[in-house]
Amino acid sequence: MNKVKEIEDYLDELYPNPRCELNYQKDYELLIAVVLSAQTTDKRVNSVTPILFKKYDNLEKLKNGDVTEIAEILRPIGSFRKKATYVKEIAKRLDEEFSGKVPNDWEVLQTFPGVGRKTANVVLSNLYDRPAIAVDTHVERVSKRLGLAKLDDTVLEVEQKLMKKYAKKNWSKRHHQMVLFGRYHCKAVRPDCETCALKDICKHK
Repeated sequence: MNKVKEIEDYLDELYPNPRCELNYQKDYELLIAVVLSAQTTDKRVNSVTPILFKKYDNLEKLKNGDVTEIAEILRPIGSFRKKATYVKEIAKRLDEEFSGKVPNDWEVLQTFPGVGRKTANVVLSNLYDRPAIAVDTHVERVSKRLGLAKLDDTVLEVEQKLMKKYAKKNWSKRHHQMVLFGRYHCKAVRPDCETCALKDICKHK
């Protein structure tokens, strides 16, 4: 069997209906949650966003919120002071420039503070069902261990290679599957190699 097909079949078996694990009720909440998830876990972000969005339940309140109070709410996730300023600026721009709507534009999204290529891909994929592969630490690790990318490839090179190997219609699904596979199976430390159906093609020893 073709290696990529073998990987896809196993991911489909493990995660037939993968989804983003960040919790959100409104579109802008997802954008903010993804920005907050940099250098921390989705679980930790999910522990602070309900408090944040309950206290500031619309963009106007959020953009006018006290940055010190916002930072205190975000304290558990690290880089909380910087991220608090990001949250206020994102809320301000969405409210004043985009009528409260997250723009369906990859380039425009990346002009927001804390938003890079990966974040833009995650947001557009989830909100607007646009085909995208966001390469986070899990996707990068899994790609390199399974030989879908080289060990010295940059994040962008990994993304480009995955886009060539997977059918475009499945990009978002594969992204989510690889994130979950890396998070719960192919972990950075003590991966579950013995039970993995892909161990014969894995480069991790």
